[in-house]
Amino acid sequence: MKDGVNGIALAVFIFFFVVVTVMGFLAARWRRSGVESLDEWGLGGRSFGTWVTWFLLGGDLYTAYTFVAVPAAIYAGGAAGFYAVPYTILVYPLIFTFLPRLWSVSHRHGYVTTSDFVRGRFGSKGLSLAVALTGILATMPYIALQLVGIQAVLDVMGVGGGDDTNWFVKDLPLLIAFAVLAAYTYSSGLRAPALIAFVKDGLIYLVIAVAIIYIPIKLGGFDDIFAKAGDALSQKNPATGQPKGALAPGEAGQWGYATLALGSALALFMYPHSVTATLSSSKRNVIRRNTTILPLYSLMLGLLALLGFMAIASGVKVSNGQLAIPQLFENMFPDWFAGVAFAAIGIGALVPAAIMSLAAANLFTRNIYKDFLKPDATPAQEARISKLVSLLVKVGALIFVLGMDKTVAINFQLLGGIWILQTLPALVGGLFTRWFHRWALLAGWAAGMAYGTWAAWSTSSPTQDHFGGSSKEIPGLGEIGYIGMTAIVLNLVVTVVLTFVLRAFKAPEGVDETRPSDYVADAGDPGVKQELPPAVPETAGH
Repeated sequence: MKDGVNGIALAVFIFFFVVVTVMGFLAARWRRSGVESLDEWGLGGRSFGTWVTWFLLGGDLYTAYTFVAVPAAIYAGGAAGFYAVPYTILVYPLIFTFLPRLWSVSHRHGYVTTSDFVRGRFGSKGLSLAVALTGILATMPYIALQLVGIQAVLDVMGVGGGDDTNWFVKDLPLLIAFAVLAAYTYSSGLRAPALIAFVKDGLIYLVIAVAIIYIPIKLGGFDDIFAKAGDALSQKNPATGQPKGALAPGEAGQWGYATLALGSALALFMYPHSVTATLSSSKRNVIRRNTTILPLYSLMLGLLALLGFMAIASGVKVSNGQLAIPQLFENMFPDWFAGVAFAAIGIGALVPAAIMSLAAANLFTRNIYKDFLKPDATPAQEARISKLVSLLVKVGALIFVLGMDKTVAINFQLLGGIWILQTLPALVGGLFTRWFHRWALLAGWAAGMAYGTWAAWSTSSPTQDHFGGSSKEIPGLGEIGYIGMTAIVLNLVVTVVLTFVLRAFKAPEGVDETRPSDYVADAGDPGVKQELPPAVPETAGH
């Protein structure tokens, strides 16, 4: 690590940060209708086309955490960290089957959040509230990790001083970045990250293209990189007595690898920010096209993951694995291009952090504030409350980052994945059938949440007694697997069994305000919500 502040890298970083800040504020006038509502502020007026949506979803899903943590996982443990590549390949065929249906029914009924749909589909504010609270809880640590990514870059550039520096001075750069993010998100809503995503993705593609060619040349080629990485990973970890990792997953880790990849794929588009970016698009076919071109990001992710092996081969030594890739860039790149790489990571944190805070705020506003506190809230009041809550969400994430160990933040994000997966039966199941009973879905959700939280809490690591990981022995199989998958299986079993029981006792099912035609509607189709006659209870699946 270079001594002092890397002035050239910092200057380049500040330049790009200023550029995206200006873009963030200018976005307030981009395609603005002038109507103050959640549709305008929180969904960009539902006006984005194929390429804007592609950049927005890419900026939303492939975050600074991805840029830093995926190769950091490979740096620390080898090929097990590659699970992110198959899971992002699996996710697109899955979302092709249900996201267009979600867009259509949301467009027809003016739904802003997944909880809006769940409430309308099952006639249950309680189930809607459960989905909303889960989304907010799962999103908070995810936002915090974006700030961790910015902080890792600032640490490597030497900004903020050493460990003995006053805490305010040390964290001041992060506080400034946070304040700017909060200001332009408040002003411009979803349009700000949508516009900035073009810069973010362009920089990331540029940095990865250069890194995958330039760094191997300096290190003697991929043969040498893999040989050095293999030797280093085969060394025993003093804390566990086991090899640190491997270039390919061992037999003992295959269940864990496969279940983590599948569970992560199922969970990714349950997150509120993924749905927010989806619902901002202007047409149903925009979503279908995006499921076919988004896999380009998976190619990028595979190349990005290789940086973990390069960090090992280049001799990067850091106490915090999250610093490995920023440190690799500083060691290998000229100072000016290291600044470009740091800017890519920093902006890669700002875009998803903005969308995540918007999504969490929309959930609070529509499904807590309006449903339970002020049912007669006007569209302008909804937008105002959502703006204020988005600020509070960011403040909460900032306090989380500044007050807790970074490893804890990562483990809570993994816990968030377990939680958000428990909303899958209500959301995806509801898009295809209404057979599930609303009370059964709520009971299944509670069972999955309780088991997943307990299992994660009881998982230890060499450095933590609780929340030490996201894998545990699968009951009845004896294999180590992803806790989220075990929890969702329990969730589904409880839901199915109780649905049979509740239907047998003819428990009230609630009113379904949707119709079969809603799930295939496109922009411009007749039959918007206000023109529909009152819906009747429905029990048959669509």
